[in-house]
Amino acid sequence: MHYKHNSSNHILMVRPASFGFNKDTAVDNKFQNFDEIKNLDNLEEKALSEFDNYVNYLRENDLDVVVVDDTPDPYTPDALFPNNWFTTHKDGRICLYPMKPLNRRLERRTDVIEMLEMCFHVSEVIDLSKNEENDIFLEGTGSIIFDRVNKVAFACRSHRTDEVLFRDHMDNLGYEPVLFDSVDEEGTPIYHTNVMLSIASDFVVVCGESMPDPKEKEQLFEKFRSLGKEIIDVTYEQLKGFTCNVLEVTNLKGEKTLTMSTKAYHAFTDQQKEAMSKYVKLLHSSLDTIEIVCGGGSRCMMAEIYLDEQLYV
Repeated sequence: MHYKHNSSNHILMVRPASFGFNKDTAVDNKFQNFDEIKNLDNLEEKALSEFDNYVNYLRENDLDVVVVDDTPDPYTPDALFPNNWFTTHKDGRICLYPMKPLNRRLERRTDVIEMLEMCFHVSEVIDLSKNEENDIFLEGTGSIIFDRVNKVAFACRSHRTDEVLFRDHMDNLGYEPVLFDSVDEEGTPIYHTNVMLSIASDFVVVCGESMPDPKEKEQLFEKFRSLGKEIIDVTYEQLKGFTCNVLEVTNLKGEKTLTMSTKAYHAFTDQQKEAMSKYVKLLHSSLDTIEIVCGGGSRCMMAEIYLDEQLYV
């Protein structure tokens, strides 16, 4: 098994059918802004427009995007974030994850897995979701940031990322686990790692300010340097603009791109954008409504497909 880049060239996205504010996730997702939502109207219409525009924009830039329609029943207001309930791996494994919010557990769909099994080589489906019965959670690539080239996985501790399950799962997948603490300005653990960290092939975007232990922060940064990554260190204020919720994707021409929201793009400094542009083409589209209502950005909307395609003769 070999990863050339830390990015896939197949992306799966879910077009929402019941878009809205999710009270279950708002308990610990401070990026959901209820005060702003009260002043907005036509939320579902705006979100669908943002979603469709983003998919079209990505395809115009030669990204291979498969869109799956959400179903009206059951009610799943966060269905457009499929990255939390499954991951795929080049050795043919698909992993299903235990999620903390009750209504998010309904997002797991056997028909999506069956579709993947029809189109790609799948060797095994690892189902970790039964851990929910014991209040043990690990929310896909919300919790886990994979460096697939170097076989290292990063996670910040939170109620949605169980340390023991993370270590066991990484041992099973053959990854070195790296755990650390990350908190917001009030000292509350950041609920998902992908809010404060993104790992591309040649660089990382990380919010060093969010790490309360200076020694642990230096150890993490040294780990990035040892993996040959340039460090793009963003501030708390930039983090709030979803600068870490970005994803490297390889397009059909073999070019590396970095996908993000327009809010994230404008939150980066010119110097930071110039540094990243050495390695990737920066792509951005407006996701304002989705970010305000759901507290997730571009990266959350993309489930990477690393499986090998079926070849039919």
